[in-house]
Formats: sequence, structure tokens, C-alpha cells
Amino acid sequence: MPSLNGRCREGLETRNSKPGTRNSKLETIPMNYWTDKVVMITGASSGIGRGLAVEIGRRGGRLGLVARRVDVIDEVIREIEASGGKAVALPADVQEADSIAAAADKLRSIGPIDVLIANAGIGPTRDAANFSADEVSDVINVNVIGASNSVAAVIPEMVARGSGHLVAISSLAAYRGLRKSAAYCASKAAVSAFFESLRLDLEPRGIDVTIIHPGFIKTPLTRGREAQMPYLMELDDAVGKIVRAIEKRRKAYSFPWQLATIVRAGMVMPIWMYDRIARANSFRE
Repeated sequence: MPSLNGRCREGLETRNSKPGTRNSKLETIPMNYWTDKVVMITGASSGIGRGLAVEIGRRGGRLGLVARRVDVIDEVIREIEASGGKAVALPADVQEADSIAAAADKLRSIGPIDVLIANAGIGPTRDAANFSADEVSDVINVNVIGASNSVAAVIPEMVARGSGHLVAISSLAAYRGLRKSAAYCASKAAVSAFFESLRLDLEPRGIDVTIIHPGFIKTPLTRGREAQMPYLMELDDAVGKIVRAIEKRRKAYSFPWQLATIVRAGMVMPIWMYDRIARANSFRE
């Protein structure tokens, strides 16, 4: 997995973006950002959550991994420990407030929780002609209520000490509706707006909030799809970008930039134009 570690004076890494890129300013990233930080990651058993857990563990973070399947969490912990990291299993269901609160309490035996990465999510494919209200409820309960429950489990102590970092893994699908994705797009739009509102309230209290909007990434969520997925990224590359955005305390980060630019253009299109383009391009079978 790509690393941001490198030599630089005073414990900082300095990066120069390539000339002509969207961000060519000098960037300074603290090399020891994760050292001994207590980090809770939901949905840590696979995909982005698992990738972030392994990379953050390698960088010195002390991890609490939240997922329902204990056996899979144990596999991730062995991988983290093999690279010298530290992690504990937190079996819990983010849909249940008491369950995720108990998981957070268990993690506090290691120390105060410094970072929450609200990553747990599901994304079924469903044509509206076969609409399922139960499926919509499931998606909202995991993606939105799960994120809310996770925040509720950590925010009181962060407010009390005046520090902390909340990270939401949203999606570029949050920007506008896509075919066969009503529940998923609605849930991610809700997640983005929810964490943006939290940022307005919490940033003056010393708590950072970062909203990540990834495009298509090779994970179990996208595996097996035959539909075209433009700018599909390898998981390791995506994890590197997410970790760097967190380290820089970005308020929001959308990637890959090519797809993010297209999506943003869709936000200002007339409805008739957007509908024509969106109907002609489906990213789900």
C-alpha cells in the first residue's frame, strides 16, 4: 500500500503537486499524525474500512474495528498486527445505538477516542419499477442512522475535551440522483449534509469534520458489476488519498478529480439536460 512517509525536517513531510494540477500549492503533512491516536472505524471488515484500518495501523494508530462478523474482524486484526500495528475487535451493529455505544466504551479502555471514521454502508441496486420500501429502510438505517449512532457514541467526550476528528465516508453519488440508486444516493446525500451541519457546530469547539466523497473503487460493493464504472480506482490508491485528506484535516474531499469534476458539472445542468445524460448512463446493472 502506498505510503506518505518520507524524510523532512521537524517531523513534517513536504509535497509539491505537479505543475498544472488542480492544486499546485505547497502541502505540509504531519508525519506522526496517527501515532498513538485511538481510532474507531465502522464497517472495518472489508473494502474501504479494512483498507483504512490496515494503513492507519501501519502508521501507528491504535484501532477499534467495528463490524458484525467477529471472525472477519479477527482476520483484519492479524493483518494489522503483522505489520506492527495494534487493534481490538468491537463486534457491534451500527443500527443499534446501545450496541455501538458499548463498542465505544470498550475502546476507551485503550484511551480517549481521537478519531471516528464512519464508514459502514450498503448500496443495493434497485430499479424504481421494482421499488422496495423495506430496502430503502435498510439502507437508511445502516448508512444514515448508523453514522448518527456512531457520532453519538463519541461526541460527548470530544466536546468535553475540545478536540477530536469525525470522518464520514460518503460518495460522489451524494451530489445528484443516479439510475437504480435511489436509496443509496438519498442516504449518501443525507450523510454529507449531516456531517456538514456537524462541522458548523463542532469546528469552533476544536473538533474537525472531514467528508470524503469517493468515486468507484474496487471493493466488494463494486465487485462483479458489468456496468461501466468510469475512473475505477484500486483500493490501495483510494486509501492513500483518504488517509492524506484526513491528515490534512480537509473539510471535504472528492476524488478522483476527473469524475468529481463531471459530477459537479451535473449539479449546475438544467434538469432536462441532466435527465438525458443520466438516463443514457447507468453505473448499475
